[in-house]
Amino acid sequence: MQDRSEKIIAISGRGGTNRTPVGGSLHKSARGNWNKIVPALEPPTTEASANSFGIPEGELTPSVRKALISLFRETERLREQVKVANSRLDDATRNADRDALLPILNRRAFVREMNRFIAFTERYGTPSCLVYIDLDGFKAVTDLYGHVAGDAVLRQFTDIILEQIRDTDIFARVGGDEFAIILAHVTLDQAIRKAKKFACALKDRPARWNNRPVTLSFSYGAHKLQAGETADGAIAQADKVMYARKRAARFEDAR
Repeated sequence: MQDRSEKIIAISGRGGTNRTPVGGSLHKSARGNWNKIVPALEPPTTEASANSFGIPEGELTPSVRKALISLFRETERLREQVKVANSRLDDATRNADRDALLPILNRRAFVREMNRFIAFTERYGTPSCLVYIDLDGFKAVTDLYGHVAGDAVLRQFTDIILEQIRDTDIFARVGGDEFAIILAHVTLDQAIRKAKKFACALKDRPARWNNRPVTLSFSYGAHKLQAGETADGAIAQADKVMYARKRAARFEDAR
């Protein structure tokens, strides 16, 4: 399972930590390459450095001392440049994985994480499930209140889901009003029960705009990750289940 500290968010961490919201292997390896170029050493005394360079004390002339001091200062300057570069690399990595609006992963980062979970399933038999969510009636919200209200509703929905999932789960926005969650170490039945819990939480805490409740619900599809499948294939399967449930609900409402 994955810790929230590995997410980009939220990510949470998670997005979204994440939870972000998220796998720091890229910038850690890049930082390692920088450190090979400029080791993070504390500047020694001039005499100690002279000894380390094999310079006899008798040959430590003023000009040699000056050259060593200049070398130390240049090393410090390079160390500061490395620190700035690492900070920028961290920011770039987080921004590349994070949704443009919400503190969770974007689709690109989510697909990467799902491929990792599928690999775990294939290698270790670790069970994980994908829950695919489509907000119902979201277009009506933006048509009635505007896109600013729509963005606020998405943020409130995201906050509710983040409160319901664990540190080890992965949460992402994969489309305009479509979201996906990887639930680690759960069976399909457990994933379905968890999705129902999400729906109850949203019903108990409706989104609000200008102090007015905004009716919002969602349809979902749950799919158990299988060894050998692709991330796109898993999303397609969960999406198929979600639309089947949506059609069934509409049929029940029409009766």
